[in-house]
Amino acid sequence: MPAEPTTSLRAADAARSARFEAQVVPYLDAAYNLAHWLARNPSDAQDVVQESMLRALRYFDSFRGGDVRVWLLAIVRNTFYTLRSRTPQDALHDELDEAVHPLIDDGPSPETLTLLAVDVGALQSALERLPAPLREILVLRELEECSYKEIAGITGQKIGTVMSRLARARDRLRAELTCRPKEVRRHDVR
Repeated sequence: MPAEPTTSLRAADAARSARFEAQVVPYLDAAYNLAHWLARNPSDAQDVVQESMLRALRYFDSFRGGDVRVWLLAIVRNTFYTLRSRTPQDALHDELDEAVHPLIDDGPSPETLTLLAVDVGALQSALERLPAPLREILVLRELEECSYKEIAGITGQKIGTVMSRLARARDRLRAELTCRPKEVRRHDVR
């Protein structure tokens, strides 16, 4: 009769795996998207997602309901920062200093704004130039369409902090999109 405990253990593992696949795996793309924007490197993003999924599977029994996407994205975020803290890196601690990323007073022409809005490459480049904390908030809100409450849960910040950081991130992104070399600005038709 020792075969019965082993059989019931396998059945429990199979049921757990099926629940994990049904609840967590559908958000794999969202996990990769966040990891990609945090890591800025497809290879590193894959490593973060792989480690995150292992952690999610390992701690799946501790998930007590709620939004599984928020739970998974929090794991991805925490995994990224944990892995980055183990290796020296300079981009994680980008300063949120206005002197580093000055706002431009001279606004672009409407034609230029229209072209920039269409240019996805410019948007991606501008997003990549943002400091990690601002990029993270924008990715969660605008690309992953998380609510303020969900972002607060993922990042462990207060909703007010999320809202103010999101406003700063949007301003900084706008500045990055409208910042052009002086040579281009001088020839811009208004």
